[in-house]
Amino acid sequence: MKKPYLIAEMGVNFYDTAKELNITPLEAAKLYIDKAAEAHIDCAKFQSYKANTIVSKNSPAYWDTSKEPTKTQHELFLKFDHFGKEEYQELCDYTHAKGMDFTSTPFDYESADYLYDMVDFYKISSSDLTNIPFIKHIGKKGKPVYISTGAAYLSEVDEAVRALKEVGCKDIVLFHCVLSYPTEPKNANLNIIQTLKKVFPDVRVGFSDHVAPDDTMMTLATAYLLGAEVIEKHFTLNKTLTGNDHYHAGDPEDFKKAIRNFEWIDQIVGNPEKTVLECEIVPRREARRSLVLTRNMKKGEIIKETDLMPKRPGTGISPKYCDIVIGREIKEDLKEDTILTWDMI
Repeated sequence: MKKPYLIAEMGVNFYDTAKELNITPLEAAKLYIDKAAEAHIDCAKFQSYKANTIVSKNSPAYWDTSKEPTKTQHELFLKFDHFGKEEYQELCDYTHAKGMDFTSTPFDYESADYLYDMVDFYKISSSDLTNIPFIKHIGKKGKPVYISTGAAYLSEVDEAVRALKEVGCKDIVLFHCVLSYPTEPKNANLNIIQTLKKVFPDVRVGFSDHVAPDDTMMTLATAYLLGAEVIEKHFTLNKTLTGNDHYHAGDPEDFKKAIRNFEWIDQIVGNPEKTVLECEIVPRREARRSLVLTRNMKKGEIIKETDLMPKRPGTGISPKYCDIVIGREIKEDLKEDTILTWDMI
């Protein structure tokens, strides 16, 4: 296995951090990028939208309103839609200078177009999985497209993949995703990763995570073990902040822990070929069994079944040759507990 490509979904969490630290949203966004780079994350991801083009004014909330009390989607998006092309260009340049990839999810055609020269790949939200004209618009641009599959039937995923292929998109990543914030562990349904890999063998498969971090970051480790090549998780500098996505996001320490897990998994999974490892050569010899005499025997005696017992070490004749040894003649006087070798019989 190879460590998965790890995306920190900054989303719009930095707006709340800006208020908390009394700095501008742009300064907060750069602080998020700094902390992601320090954690050795591969990609910083943002979201590009305007409230008036993403949602109708009366669209109800679908999140946990005890954690994010805003009652309509429009009202929520209005709080976080202040950045445009200029700000994202600055964040793009800053991210690349820190050695990470940059992307931002576009939620309208204008954003998709102005992001073209900035993003290393396009990310399409679960909410746009059935927005086929928009998917084709992005797919035509010739960049890799990563797309989430939350709250979808397999047939809808297939339609989106076909749409991308129809317009020439060759590099596709499908994210298993559960469109529930936060996702209860019992609903994480990580086996879908393997389903997507089986049904779509010619695309890469990843996991976009909305499960609240646990002490061991086991959700992401399990996703990797099940075959996720790309992993995306919301990122925050303070998980206790109220508001949009902090309550299910990981902080820099969570991401560092996840990376350590990936490295540990890479170390322990090894090679699929079943063979004897170098570290096993001596134990293999010493811990296996050989045919050993149960009594003193004289030269010329014929070996009976009762004269033999399999014992360690495995430096003599293997017990699997027992039937060949029984009935053979002893070539020299041998003491009880002698490990038999082929030159003795």
